[in-house]
Formats: sequence, structure tokens, C-alpha cells
Amino acid sequence: LPPPRSAILDRVHGCAGVLSLLTDTMDAAVMEAAGPQLRVISNLAVGVNNIDLAAAEARGVAVGHTPDVLTESTADLAFALLISAARRMGEATTAVKAGQWKTWDPLGFIGADLMGATLGVVGMGRIGRALARRCHGGWKMKVLYAGGRPAPGDGLNDAVSVDLETLLTQSDFVSVHVPLTPQTRHLFDAAAFARMKASAIFINTARGPIHDQKALHHALVSGEIAGAGLDVTDPEPMDAGDPLLTLDNCIVLPHIGSGTRSSRDAMSRIAAENLIAGVLGRPLPFSPL
Repeated sequence: LPPPRSAILDRVHGCAGVLSLLTDTMDAAVMEAAGPQLRVISNLAVGVNNIDLAAAEARGVAVGHTPDVLTESTADLAFALLISAARRMGEATTAVKAGQWKTWDPLGFIGADLMGATLGVVGMGRIGRALARRCHGGWKMKVLYAGGRPAPGDGLNDAVSVDLETLLTQSDFVSVHVPLTPQTRHLFDAAAFARMKASAIFINTARGPIHDQKALHHALVSGEIAGAGLDVTDPEPMDAGDPLLTLDNCIVLPHIGSGTRSSRDAMSRIAAENLIAGVLGRPLPFSPL
């Protein structure tokens, strides 16, 4: 389990470098506790919303992260959630385990088609583009996106840039790939879910607070949207009594987007390289600053 804040504040004293996880809050108080010799905070994640970047920059503390190497694994998981929610795999698996599979049913667990559907990507960065490539190339989906843009060689020349409201109203699947910032916190609120199709599937593999969890629950229960697939929640870990976990049309995973051997090995290597470079006063190989 993550160390308590008191332990972090105690153990950073005198350190030149800190290796942090996304579960560790690296704010001004932690940097102050470390002391003036702190040179680098190396985050074992691509996102850095757990680090006060302004405080680090003001103190001359370098910040590292681990981009690129988790792109494909996270995009794979986003697609896995998309197809699992569309084809109601979570519900079907639960039914089998509960002994409810009695016969082949022509109307049993009817789901949504992927071929030719419309994918809405909110945040066409590395992971958003990787998901769009999978959906467009393999399933001939029409791709709409808000924020970012395709890169040369992505094969996404037909992708259409639209505003968020248009994306929400026209997409069969909406997948979130933006960083967590004050501007994106609760970007998906009650109003956003109300704009989506009643048949739409919502996917979030970015950060939990980007969606309003109560609003998502209401949208799923009321039929405003058909389903959701989450690899991130708010808070993390999710409380076992959270009402979302009682819903058949919501799949929740424990933040395993980058959870492949090659991705985690590469993340660890980059985090170590960032840490060593920072302690030695050299430019970090990968930094969001």
C-alpha cells in the first residue's frame, strides 16, 4: 500500500531525488520537507497530476515522467473495455458463473455493433491516436476527435475535428484520453452525459476525476447512456460499496492500463534514468516541464 503522508514527509528529509508513484502527492510541503538539496522528482507514470509542477519549477526541482512506452498497452486496454462493454461481456460472464446459463437465447445479452460505428476521442494524443488506429483500421469506425490532432502516418486522415458537444451527440463510443487538469476535472458531468446517445458507451482510461462519478451512475441507471468501461475511478481505490459496482452495465478495472511486462519494465527503466540524471544535475530524458 502507498506510504502514509507522514512517512513521506519524514523519509524525504535530506534526499536529492524522489521516485514517486501516481498515488503519492508531491506538493510544496513534501519539497520543503526534503530540503534545498532536492533536485528531482521522478514519477513512475505518464501523468503528473500528483505533482505540484509550479512548486517544483519555483524551487528548481526537475520533474520526470514516463511517456510513450505505455501508449500501446493502454490503448489495448481502452479497446478491450470498449468491446467488452459493447458486447456486455461482464454481465455474460457473471451470469455463467452464477449458473444462469440455461440455454442458447436469441435475445440474450444483445449488445452493440462495432463495425462502422462512430468513435469519439476526447484528447487525440498518443493513446487517443493509438485507440483510433485500432478502431478505424480494424473496425472501419468513423473517428471524431476534440483536442489534439492525428500525426503523420497515423492513417487517420479521415478523422474529423469537432467541438466536444458535437462529439458527444454523434458518437457511439466516447473514449477519454486527456490529462487531469483543473480544466478537465469533471469534464464529463451530468450535462455531458445527457448530451450523449442513449446507446452510447463511455470509456475512461485516463484519470478518474475527469468524470463525475455520481453523474455517471445516474446516466447509467436512467438510461441516458448504455454502458461504461472504466480503468480509473474517483477515488482510487474505489470503495467496495460504491453504487457503480452494483450495475451490470458498468465494467470497472483497477487501473491496469499500462499493466504489461514490457510497458512496466520500460516505465521503470525510464523513471530510474530520470532519477539518476536529476541527481547528477543533468537534463532529464523525459520531463513534462
